[in-house]
Amino acid sequence: MTSGPDRPFGSRPSPASAATSRRRSPLIPTIIVVAVIVIAFVYLSQVYADVLWYQQLGFLEVFVTENLSRIVLFVIAFLVMAGAVFFSLRIAFRSRPIYAPDSAIQDNLNRYQAQLEPIRRLLMLGIPVVLGAFAGTAASSQWQEVLLFLNQEPFGKQDPEFGMDYAFYMFTLPFLSFVLGFLISVVIISAIATILTHYLYGGIRLEEKGLFTTKAARIQIAVVAALFLVLQGVNYWLDRYDTLLNQGTWAGALYTDVNAVIPTKAILAVAAIIVAVLFVASAFIGRWRLPLIGTAMLIITALLAGGVYPAVVQRFQVRPSELSLESQFIDRNIDLTREAYGLDQVEVEPYTPEAVPQAGALGDDGETTANIRLLDPNLVSDAFSQLQQFRQYYQFPETLNVDRYEIDGEVQDTVIAVRELDTNGVPDGWVNEHVFYTHGYGVVAAAGSTVQPDGRPSFLQSGIPSTGVLGDESTYEPRIYFGEDSPEYSVVGAPEGQAPAEIDRPQNENSDNESRTTFSGEGGPDVANAFNRLVYALKFQSTDLLLSDQVNSSSQILYDRDPVDRVRKVAPYLTLDGNSYPAIVDGRVKWIIDGYTTSASFPYSTEQELESATQDSQTAEGLATALPAERVNYIRNAVKATVDAYDGSVNLYAWDDQDPVLKSWQNVYPSSLKPFSEMSADLMAHVRYPEDLFKVQRELLARYHVTDTDAFYNNSEAWNVPGDPGQTSDGQTSTALTDRQPPFYLTLQMPNQDQAAFSLTTPFIPFVPAGQTPRNVLYGFLAANGDAGTGEDGVKSEDYGRLTLLDSSGQDSVVGPGQAQNLFNSDTTVSQELNLLRQGASEVINGNLLTLPIGGGIAYVQPVYVQSSGSSSFPVLRRVLVSFGDDVGFAPTLAEALDQVFDGNSGATTGDEENVGATPEDPATPAEGGDEGATPAPTPTPGATSGATPPATSGDPAADLRTALDDANTAIQDGNAALAAGDFAAYGEAQDRLQDALQRALDAEAQVSGSGE
Repeated sequence: MTSGPDRPFGSRPSPASAATSRRRSPLIPTIIVVAVIVIAFVYLSQVYADVLWYQQLGFLEVFVTENLSRIVLFVIAFLVMAGAVFFSLRIAFRSRPIYAPDSAIQDNLNRYQAQLEPIRRLLMLGIPVVLGAFAGTAASSQWQEVLLFLNQEPFGKQDPEFGMDYAFYMFTLPFLSFVLGFLISVVIISAIATILTHYLYGGIRLEEKGLFTTKAARIQIAVVAALFLVLQGVNYWLDRYDTLLNQGTWAGALYTDVNAVIPTKAILAVAAIIVAVLFVASAFIGRWRLPLIGTAMLIITALLAGGVYPAVVQRFQVRPSELSLESQFIDRNIDLTREAYGLDQVEVEPYTPEAVPQAGALGDDGETTANIRLLDPNLVSDAFSQLQQFRQYYQFPETLNVDRYEIDGEVQDTVIAVRELDTNGVPDGWVNEHVFYTHGYGVVAAAGSTVQPDGRPSFLQSGIPSTGVLGDESTYEPRIYFGEDSPEYSVVGAPEGQAPAEIDRPQNENSDNESRTTFSGEGGPDVANAFNRLVYALKFQSTDLLLSDQVNSSSQILYDRDPVDRVRKVAPYLTLDGNSYPAIVDGRVKWIIDGYTTSASFPYSTEQELESATQDSQTAEGLATALPAERVNYIRNAVKATVDAYDGSVNLYAWDDQDPVLKSWQNVYPSSLKPFSEMSADLMAHVRYPEDLFKVQRELLARYHVTDTDAFYNNSEAWNVPGDPGQTSDGQTSTALTDRQPPFYLTLQMPNQDQAAFSLTTPFIPFVPAGQTPRNVLYGFLAANGDAGTGEDGVKSEDYGRLTLLDSSGQDSVVGPGQAQNLFNSDTTVSQELNLLRQGASEVINGNLLTLPIGGGIAYVQPVYVQSSGSSSFPVLRRVLVSFGDDVGFAPTLAEALDQVFDGNSGATTGDEENVGATPEDPATPAEGGDEGATPAPTPTPGATSGATPPATSGDPAADLRTALDDANTAIQDGNAALAAGDFAAYGEAQDRLQDALQRALDAEAQVSGSGE
């Protein structure tokens, strides 16, 4: 068959068809060349975009160092693997025997040789190149291990078994293991290539008399085998050190490892070298008996000495006397695990809590009680949104952050968030999404320890324009171009004199008009020239970016705007905390992120998987982010990073400047990290103890608070992190990873301490095996001091990071979090009032249950929120629950609830004591629909509907209670009828009457029970 016209055999094509053939022949090569050029341009354009991004941030050395390291490792690994395979193939081919076929097998091989001959040269080049590319790619991923090895800093401490500096295990051993593993792979692949080539070309033959090899084949195979055995001997030798990284019942080299495994590994290393020498000798004497016998003996020795012998020692020597033989090694595990996780400096204080509250007992805990946080950052996001959002293109995060600010000379805990841009609320269109709507606006902060009388947050910083005790537009920059929910990219900037294009904010809270602004910082790469526009049009696959007239001579492109992502790119060697938080620092909004140096190579230290260690009830609900699934046995909070919310600038501060891992990275990146001495006093004041590190530490401390060998061995004093009682209606808790109570930030004065500190806290309960019901008695309470500031620039508080553990494990009667929740739920008075609050489709929501070592005992405080039905409703604080021992208080304010518990006078100073006696009002229901959607309507007078005056009381609390309940029932019936008729105005009026009736019922019930005094 032919595709062209028939022509006589031997005739030549016509000149016209020949010319056509010549014209068409370059088409396919041209297409291939063009495709290669396009692909190369697209790839290089992305590299160029990264260069612009890193250069603009001032971290170009990070990009260059990482990529040069990857390239160098790729080239070295490529050359080693490709060279070894190529020369193995070439030597085997050139030393092939030349003889006529004398068997059917050889005849078949000759046919294979004939078929391969046309592509032999291509294969002998292509196979090494492909294998070299795979090896280079794998090796380039180990760039961090190589850089740490080349730039390592010593720890100045030695392991207890070999006397090697910890740096050997942290930096040198991982590098040697990588190099050794790579070389073994090279030798194995080269051996396979050698044997196959010799067999294909007759250097190895299977004959009736046995296996025949040529001298050349024998020498080459013997050399490769000797190299493999030498490498295996080195591997056995290094395995001795790896025993210190074992993760068994206890981490590290134990009795069997030290007395059986380590000696046998040394014997095997020497034996492997001896067998390697036998292989080299056999290459010249032409006999395989000795190396084969040696190999067999090596395998038998490895099985017996490396497996059977240690098992026998463990079973018959160690197990019968485990505690006495392992105690020395258990001590090593305890000491070095505590050191690796920063637990060796924990201050343990015995604590015997009082069970009976005494009047005035809280008089010495004024700093603590004044800052007991009633505002739950996991519940008040809706309140912030309804009261402070103002436009559909703004949003608040689902979980807010806790910080502290100095207000009128007093440090006060605050719940804080930034008003970020919500692109889902932006009208469709490229210009709207990427040019007009570019940023959020303003910090919103509320007092943590008090609310308004109607239960709404008491805002310290709010509104548009941003105003409050934290500053205004004249004292801080409120615009949020870089945040956790910023758009993928925005094009900002304009020449001087050009009218602003970016929508800035409403002119005021109630205005329908928007003011406009122009970004004036250095926040992203320049896209003023056509080439840069083309580069970023390819990066974001947007022709609009290339063609739009909104891109001008001063335009910049802002992208990678999440603070954590920005820090991760400029510090790829850090593991970053899952919670970044905003703070007003030196007139700017800064995102603060904690960075950790980690390793899995610290001797005798127990491993933790970061993801499981940082899981709790908040991560299970998506309200917080757990760390990645990385296994580590060493961690340090080495870096404090900041990201400017306006221009995205990143600063990395070497926080733990004594950490050898961080110092090694500073050798790699000498200009990337700043000393913490360059941190301002204002920034220091907002640094806090990192949450994820604390979670990892508390997970380990639940067992490693025990330093007595016998008790640790028996696990008789182990603890658990309690379950979160707020996740269940009955207070029953489990200790499953996803149910654990999260730690809480509190300003707290621990017993025997001189002053309060902003701390991260968690309780402990007794350990129970998985699947069993936990015993909810309090055994321990841990607090980490998070106050780093001293009021001076660059000076860190000596108390920062101090871990204090109150140990009450000698008693089984101290109420734990789960028991406290049960006390609340089972209290008759509390149940009655909660049932009243649930009337009318309202939902009662328990806030975070705080554990507080105050008054000589343990108190529990839980805010109670009520949220009515309706799309615009939000939780408002209605009551506060308090327990101390078996006594329970339940009142509209913390001050009243504490007084109920402490014999009518707690002696406490509380943040909400000014609300005592105030009548809680119903929160205003924002108008539904419209852009504003969050501007509150005027607050109605209690009991008033449509201007009605509040109903008079009879003076008889019991009668007032009956009347109020009747009014509530009537309001419910009226509301249901109005809802069925579709009369929403009447339904809203009925809901107002219902809320008023419920409040009157609560007040009357309190008087009836005698708790209202």
